[in-house]
Amino acid sequence: MSSPDPQVRAARNESTPHAARGVRGPVVAVTGAASGIGALLTERLVASDEVKQVIAIDERRGDCAAAQWHILDVRDPAIAEKLRGADVVVHLALDLDLETDSAARTAYNVRGTQTVLTAAAAAGVHRVVLCTSAMVYGALEDNELPLSEDAELRATAEATGVGDLLEIERLARRAPRAHPGLNVTVVRPAVLVGGTDTALTRYFESPRLLVVAGSRPAWQFCHVEDLCSALEYAVLEKVEGELAVGCDGWLEQEEVEELSGIRRMELPSAVALGAAARLHRIGLTPSPAGDLAYTMYPWVVSGSRLHDAGWRPQWTNEEVLAELLEEVSGRHTVAGRRLGRKDATAAGAAGATVALLGAAAVVRRARKARRRI
Repeated sequence: MSSPDPQVRAARNESTPHAARGVRGPVVAVTGAASGIGALLTERLVASDEVKQVIAIDERRGDCAAAQWHILDVRDPAIAEKLRGADVVVHLALDLDLETDSAARTAYNVRGTQTVLTAAAAAGVHRVVLCTSAMVYGALEDNELPLSEDAELRATAEATGVGDLLEIERLARRAPRAHPGLNVTVVRPAVLVGGTDTALTRYFESPRLLVVAGSRPAWQFCHVEDLCSALEYAVLEKVEGELAVGCDGWLEQEEVEELSGIRRMELPSAVALGAAARLHRIGLTPSPAGDLAYTMYPWVVSGSRLHDAGWRPQWTNEEVLAELLEEVSGRHTVAGRRLGRKDATAAGAAGATVALLGAAAVVRRARKARRRI
């Protein structure tokens, strides 16, 4: 999906302020605006003729010169003053890094969301847009294909960051009751691709695609550009409520293997889940065993609310998979753990037993290192 050059957009917005162009749209605050999705959305909203002004909030200043910047932690109650005058807040300051300590991650994500919701209500903001993930529906064998937005959230806290996302969902449901007049919209993307690093994108860094025997994977992706356009729809109140976003349809595991050219390695469920649990427990891999469920069973979403509002994805699953494969080219991961160049070369020669042999070698080296200490 093509877009104007960022320098052209910034120059246009600085030389011709929205107010001078007669823009009567909302004032929008974006948290986490300095990087990732927050930075992309900030640039998109600044370029929009339907947005009056963009307030950017982060712990450091980003590159978008046309936004009004406030530098602070979203957990700081002083954020309420920075939100005064905003009509909409898009809260994207979340830490879902695989390497972050889980307790610290939860403390940041949950406290940050609580503070933003409370501060928005105190500042007179009428709409908050939160971004979680379609992972909150859970990956289960009996899931419908596709799931509607109203489907029950059946995920557990066993996968990376999903416990935080479920708590954010609970905060979203409670907020309108605690703060009458505050509207909360929740956007739930499918497997997010485009400068992202998650347990699910790392799945495609492995020399073999792990398939658990008897499972029924179904892959649906969401490009960050499509997520940003869906968030813009929510900002402009073209759609509201709980929104799922992703490419149309899905890919079966066999299609993924054919398109990627990566062969499968099939393991019994007990072996795969047991190995994942042990490796995570002793700290050798960042991904808990719960992450495997999302590669075993479907959690495809329909996106019907956005579609009914006129939104359409600009990317197909096939196109996003191709971009993902290009992004991860040259990276080598076994059981969610990134390997160095030397280890990766050995892993490439290990064939179908690479995951088990690689994990065993890591365990042996770690034990030897501890004995030498």
